[in-house]
Amino acid sequence: MTDTSSFDYLLEISRRCDVGTTSLPSARDQLAVSWSGVGFLLGEHYCVAAMDDIAEVLTEPASTRLPGVKPWVRGVANVRGRLLPLIDLTVFLGESRTTEQRQRRVLVIEKGDTYIGLIVDDVFGMQHFPVDQYQVDSVFSSEKLAKYAQGAYQQAERRWALFRPSQLINDSDFYTVAA
Repeated sequence: MTDTSSFDYLLEISRRCDVGTTSLPSARDQLAVSWSGVGFLLGEHYCVAAMDDIAEVLTEPASTRLPGVKPWVRGVANVRGRLLPLIDLTVFLGESRTTEQRQRRVLVIEKGDTYIGLIVDDVFGMQHFPVDQYQVDSVFSSEKLAKYAQGAYQQAERRWALFRPSQLINDSDFYTVAA
């Protein structure tokens, strides 16, 4: 068998494989621009935060209460040798709790010198939204949530407020913890 006949043989195999097949869509055809974030629940509000705003998600650790602080300051917890201040975000926003303690999770925020745990009612993991579902001028039923949210994503019947932890940690009200 010469090189030409080997090549011809491979071409014939390729031609046979192509007969009767339909072309598959390319990855480019299926590419949809989307945004992903961590979904969580605050009272009755579904929220989502950018992935790079959340350092980690924890189950609510045992904590030590601090005297003379507002009720939304849950205390501090030892997380792998570091003291993590815990803030009950639902209580801070004046919302009523909708879940049991075993469902609550802590979103750890670590930006520069800020290391803080935000207790939320539940976490739904990664959520993916088509960017065309983003609504910039969303109206929120909670005035306090609106202070820390910027727009929302609509997904079926559910609206997800885009929560901005940076707006929270830059707010002086957030640091007024003395009762």
